[in-house]
Amino acid sequence: MHAQALRIGKRIGIAIAGGTVILVGIPLLPLPGPGSVVILLGLAILSLEFEKPRVWLAQLKAWGHQIRERYKAHRSGRGDG
Repeated sequence: MHAQALRIGKRIGIAIAGGTVILVGIPLLPLPGPGSVVILLGLAILSLEFEKPRVWLAQLKAWGHQIRERYKAHRSGRGDG
């Protein structure tokens, strides 16, 4: 029973911490500042305990790799898109 309570407490703590970081990052998006980085940090915190943010981070990582490859192709003159 004690271990289960600790596990639930850990999940609640991670949910609060990750959610708070994301909520801090949202108003930073239109302002000069690292809003997107703060939101990604919040997702990373949530992904420690929850599956859905882990999936979202994997999708964002794949999207970032695609953008980087397009940029590299554009810079080299191939123009793949």
